[in-house]
Amino acid sequence: MSEQVHQMFTQIAPRYDATNDVLSMGVHRLWRRVAVRLSGAKPGDAVLDCATGTGDLALAFKRTVGPEGEVLGTDFNAGMLSFAPKKAEQAGLAVKFEVADAMKLPYESSRFTVASISFGIRNVDDPRACVAELARVVKPGGRVVVLEFGQPKGVFGALFRFYARHVMPLLGQLLTGSRAAYEYLPRTMAAFPAGERFTAMMSDTGKYAKAEAHPLLWGLAYVYVGTVA
Repeated sequence: MSEQVHQMFTQIAPRYDATNDVLSMGVHRLWRRVAVRLSGAKPGDAVLDCATGTGDLALAFKRTVGPEGEVLGTDFNAGMLSFAPKKAEQAGLAVKFEVADAMKLPYESSRFTVASISFGIRNVDDPRACVAELARVVKPGGRVVVLEFGQPKGVFGALFRFYARHVMPLLGQLLTGSRAAYEYLPRTMAAFPAGERFTAMMSDTGKYAKAEAHPLLWGLAYVYVGTVA
């Protein structure tokens, strides 16, 4: 992640959750629940959630793995991460949070049952190396789950691109004071590999026995699930 992007996330962190709810009309919360379901996580599992931001996906996993399970949420940006512990405390969920780089995770191999990253893989310097690193810390047969935006086609895609390029930056500026952060989002979405191109990238690492793409809302987002070899 570049220093510019790092500073951008620090700036929008205090209003990040509220802005996400407005821009997505709350749909992002449903997508995270789908990601947890597709991960196959069950009570007692150990989960690593990278790029956890303010902790929403980590908390969703904790509700699934229960008190006997472990959830560790990490983020490269300490400003974003600073909001997560209070959210966990208010929810009555025991989740640990640490600052860590998803490209160089400070955890031993095969420690977790599931590793996840939501709306963060676009921001790493080398997405292929990142999904390989996520696989490293997951047990054989475990899953790596990636939730990320896609590029929807047809009329819906055209409408969304108009919204992303013109409406989203304006609303983002009004809500957070940063127009640049919400111009960055559609720009990186358009350039990032989606669908079969992303699962091919996962498979090319040699770390996965299989990789699947599950489209959400006509391809506006995908949940990618890789089974670690």
